[in-house]
Order: sequence, then structure tokens, then C-alpha cells
Amino acid sequence: MNRFALLAAIDLRGGKCVRLVRGDFARETAYGDDPVAVARRFEAEGADALHVVDLDGARAGRASQADLVRGILAAVRIPVQVGGGIRDEATAAAYLDAGAARVICGTRAVADPAWFAALCRARPGRVGIALDVKEGGLAVRAWQGAPVPADPAEAARAAAAAGAAVVVVTAVVRDGSLEGPDLALVGRVVAASGAPVIASGGVATPADVAAIARCRAAGAILGTALYAGKLALADARAALLAPPPGRG
Repeated sequence: MNRFALLAAIDLRGGKCVRLVRGDFARETAYGDDPVAVARRFEAEGADALHVVDLDGARAGRASQADLVRGILAAVRIPVQVGGGIRDEATAAAYLDAGAARVICGTRAVADPAWFAALCRARPGRVGIALDVKEGGLAVRAWQGAPVPADPAEAARAAAAAGAAVVVVTAVVRDGSLEGPDLALVGRVVAASGAPVIASGGVATPADVAAIARCRAAGAILGTALYAGKLALADARAALLAPPPGRG
């Protein structure tokens, strides 16, 4: 994925595609009970890649829907990055060996940088980090409890130095809100990181996608706006080809 990448989000909970608002499991909307069909649809509509998260696994601390994830991996040809409950090397290896382009680690990567660095060395180019930013810190354990005090930009720099293939930065307060991305956060993380940055949280319009691209991010994750029919992948791609504001 050398061009700016449009990644479609597939968040799994209880075997369904769901979306949360601001990381709150009490504010969940189900958008389909056949995630494999959803994955195929997003591929057909032009997604560059899929961002698949096992939400049950994130809460439990271990992979909880591995069979469903493997079904998605087998169903599409575009790259798929997988996160949620990846807290040991065996789980990471199982997803990668099943065809995931990369795994995205969050909770343990934040809590145990040495483990994360070792995993990056073991699987070069195929391990990324999720930095879920909440109240100025990093939300872990499926966004439950108080965030870990940390500067997101510094965390991105350290993860890149450890070998992260990508940094996924999410503004939790914007996630699922359709209120627009936190461009200041994206810009800070991009400036600090030595690895490509994928932005997530609040993307609602083609203009949001273009604004993220102007921050020099490598891609954006599109979620609620796709499911709710407020944003089409084709329109997001067209926005990336349009001249920047103020230019003819």
C-alpha cells in the first residue's frame, strides 16, 4: 500500500459487525451478522485494506473470534490487519500464518515495550501498534478504566524505533461519533513517528479523508460513516485526487 490507504473497519463482537461510540460497549450498534460478506463488500467497493478488530478478544485479553477472523482472511485478496487480544507471540503468529498482512498490538505493546520490540524483530514489517488516545493518555484493555499516562507522539516515536511497521492512532473521543478526525493529534504523531501512521476516529466525509492525507498520514480507517451510508469509498478516493483547497 504505497498510496494513501483507505482501510475499512470490521469490528467483531459476538460474531457480528458492530460499531461503538467513543469506545463505549454500552453504545454499540450492530451492522450485520455476516462479517465475511461485509469484508467482501468492502473489497468490491474499493477498500485498499481491512482493519479487523476482535472486540471480544480485546476485552478478554486473548483471541476470542479467531475462526471468524480466519474466515475473513480467506475470503478477500486485499491486505488485512488484525487486532484485538493479541498479547502473546503465538496469537500473533497464528494470524500472520493464516494470511494477515500484519497484526496490530495495543495493550501489551504499551505495557511491555520489550515484548513488542521482540515481536517486531521476529516478524519484521508485519507488526504494528495501536495508540488509542483518551484524556491525553493511552487507553488499554479495551478502553476500560483510566488511560495509561503517556504522550502519544513519544509513544509513536518509541514504537517506530522498536520496529513497528505502522502506527494506528485513534482519537477515542471521536471514534464512532462522525464528528471529524483530531487533525492536531494526527499531525503530532506523524511528525514524531518514524513509521507510517494510519489515522482513526471520527472520519465522516470525503473532506475528512483529504485533511488526514494533508497531515502526511499513510492512511485512514473508515468505520461508522461507511456502515451508516454517510460516506462511500469511491467518494473518499475521489477526494484524495481533488486539488487542495485554494488551488485550481
